[in-house]
Amino acid sequence: MSLVWLMLLFSAHLCECVPEKPKRSALNQLTRTLLKKYDCGVRPVHNWTSTTTVSIDLILQSVLDVDGKTQSITISIWYRQTWTDEFLVWDPEEFDGINEISLSSDAIWIPDVIVSEFLNAGKSPPIPYVYVNSSGSVKNYRPMQVVLACSLEMYAFPFDKQNCSLTFRSWLHSVKEIDLTLWRSAETIAHDQGQFMNDGEWELLSIPSRYWQIHQDQTDYAHIQFNVLIRRRPLLYVVGLLIPSIFLMLVDVMSFYLPLDSGVRIAFKISILLGYTVFRVNLAGDLPSSALSTPLIGVYFVVCMAMLMLSLIKSILVVKLFHHSEKEVRQMSVSACLLDKYGSGGPRFTESTSTSIKTLDHINTSADYELDTSLDGDLLSLTEIHDAPSGPEWLLQELVSLRLALSQEDIESSAQADWLALCSKLDRLLFRLYLVVLTVYSATLLLLWATWSFA
Repeated sequence: MSLVWLMLLFSAHLCECVPEKPKRSALNQLTRTLLKKYDCGVRPVHNWTSTTTVSIDLILQSVLDVDGKTQSITISIWYRQTWTDEFLVWDPEEFDGINEISLSSDAIWIPDVIVSEFLNAGKSPPIPYVYVNSSGSVKNYRPMQVVLACSLEMYAFPFDKQNCSLTFRSWLHSVKEIDLTLWRSAETIAHDQGQFMNDGEWELLSIPSRYWQIHQDQTDYAHIQFNVLIRRRPLLYVVGLLIPSIFLMLVDVMSFYLPLDSGVRIAFKISILLGYTVFRVNLAGDLPSSALSTPLIGVYFVVCMAMLMLSLIKSILVVKLFHHSEKEVRQMSVSACLLDKYGSGGPRFTESTSTSIKTLDHINTSADYELDTSLDGDLLSLTEIHDAPSGPEWLLQELVSLRLALSQEDIESSAQADWLALCSKLDRLLFRLYLVVLTVYSATLLLLWATWSFA
């Protein structure tokens, strides 16, 4: 009897030494049960005539890049979609109360919903799992960085608004097989800016959405479109582009107040033109390039440079006229008359010149000698008289010669002053014309930009 007890005790000890085989976890058993006979290539419906409804939601996080040259926009979004998989249904009580599990997205059926404007996946992080609950509802959440084709209108830069769309549709299935719907209401999606990074260059206005069906090949296909409406913040470009350009144009306008005969006006204007050219070259990369339309600000810069060139040409012509000789002054009598009639106030050129010329008329001479007033170069000389000059006569001859020399000098000084007055009148006339054109052009552009900015 004791031997039997010893054998029983030894058997019990051996049973305790043998390790117990571990049981499979409820999560592992549930996963194996769901995927044991699952076919990820078959639409998950028991009745093939049933429609699989895919609910779609989109949350915009940031606008990363807007490229006018390639007509594309890069955005970061949080994309969510959900649908019902009739093959992934279980009773939570049979699996330790598990109500929701994560499964590999490669192991189950995923709807073939694509974005029509899609160009590039960017740097989207891979999310290989989806959530499935006991009723068969599948949730596919993933962050996406996408590059989309967008018709960008850059004419109003930097006060532009852009409207870029994301159109979701099934690549293959018709609306009888896969239908699309909004997860949230359209009003909620349109005004949801809670996740948007609103401290960048772009401001989010709204995201309106709509659903429609397109008829193609005798079949209807469901589409959902989200329109991303954004507006550029122009402060950076106003401070970096417009204000320096306006300052340079104001300096050019003030350069007209430099004296005409000082000789520094042309050099100063050339310096302004070179500075504006360097300014444009350095900031060329900040302007958007588009093959469809030229930004108005680019036209503004070109016109400003053209105005600077016209200002320089005008100054060169006026300085050239200022250095004309006295002979050319008299040949310009017609222009002088026109300026006397339509120019600003001041001494009249024709009257002053005629008065100066009459200064030498009718010199009173005696009967014993006669005066030859022929010109030798620029000075008048007194010819010899018939009789030999005596002492008083020689003195009179020298006095007359001195008077003629002083009169000629007065004539030259008066002619130069009159020519300076003529050039000053022409300079003021051209300056007023230049100022009117520049003011009208600048006021028109500022009005357009202000309208776009507050629209």
